[in-house]
Amino acid sequence: MKILVLGAGRMGHGAAYDLVHNSPDVETVTVVDFDLGKAEQVAASVGTSRIEARQLDAANYEAVVSFMRGHDSVISCVNYWYNESLSRAAIETGANFCDLGGNNYVVDEQLALDAEAKAAGINIIPDCGLAPGMVSILAMHGANRFDTLDEIHIRVGGLPQNPQPPLDYQLVFSVEGLINEYIETARVIRNGEILEVNSMTELESLSFENFPLLEAFQTSGGTSTLPDTFLGKVRELDYKTIRYAGHCEKFKTMIDLGLCSSDEIVADYIKVKPRKVFGELLQKHLPADGPDYVLVRLEFVGKRNGETKLFRYDIVDKQDEQTGLSAMMRTTAFPASIIAQMMARGDVLERGATPQEKAIDPAKFVMELEKRNIRISIS
Repeated sequence: MKILVLGAGRMGHGAAYDLVHNSPDVETVTVVDFDLGKAEQVAASVGTSRIEARQLDAANYEAVVSFMRGHDSVISCVNYWYNESLSRAAIETGANFCDLGGNNYVVDEQLALDAEAKAAGINIIPDCGLAPGMVSILAMHGANRFDTLDEIHIRVGGLPQNPQPPLDYQLVFSVEGLINEYIETARVIRNGEILEVNSMTELESLSFENFPLLEAFQTSGGTSTLPDTFLGKVRELDYKTIRYAGHCEKFKTMIDLGLCSSDEIVADYIKVKPRKVFGELLQKHLPADGPDYVLVRLEFVGKRNGETKLFRYDIVDKQDEQTGLSAMMRTTAFPASIIAQMMARGDVLERGATPQEKAIDPAKFVMELEKRNIRISIS
């Protein structure tokens, strides 16, 4: 199979690595970026003749169409605002398409292309990273263990191995994405109804073995299509982000002070948007390249064989010192690579534009994670 990777940032690098080193069915990989040097750097780092680096502007629709032709699957690791037009290009070229998501409104636009994708005989699967993505498929995997399901609680976080004050956090993905998660509303199921709740609320403590005290709080985006998928099937469903204790209060204070506002203000006779300035300061002062952990916990409550059962899924992944791939790269890019290959092999039987938790066989997906040493502890 031939796979095209759009974007040569961290996640594009992770996807390219998995396609080349963990995936014997993949014949060739093309990695493209607006900055050819970045694409060439990824190709050199992956280190094989099976990968090719090219220059491409994802905003140039005709050029995108030209590159997609001849590929079995396309993985978008570029900013979410390109994903709707990229999905249309996939329909035009007959290439399967998946992406890392990042915005529920864009995902809705992509899912609205279902009939066109079916007619083209392809799969379009948005939101195929970590959360949403891997955890959405794990939610379905856990749900399948029950006769009737009552609750699903999802907790996910990327953490530095060596936290530094004041925020005990390092940038593992874009600043814009981080701020979005913290200021937009979160979708949950409460008492059987879909509701929106404010992010940075409902703070709770939680613990993982060999970790200091952790906290989790509501953030947007993590549930994506899960509330729609499980509406009428569960009473409670929510998603919270995991951080080291104290992070939420500090960051929420800055939000309350207006530092994440996009409304223009005047400072020294210059119009500025606080969010832009704050984002630049975060990029300047927060570490970005230290070793990391990714923690995942899903808890399920329901009935099995007439008895109330609770199952817990835990993942603790850490940076791979041998490959240099961070835990966030492994748990975000590897799932997208797995899904791209499943589409190309024909493992996704129903064509169309579909949420990943409906399209992907969860048992096969978990087997692929285990091959990559992303292991789930079930208790």
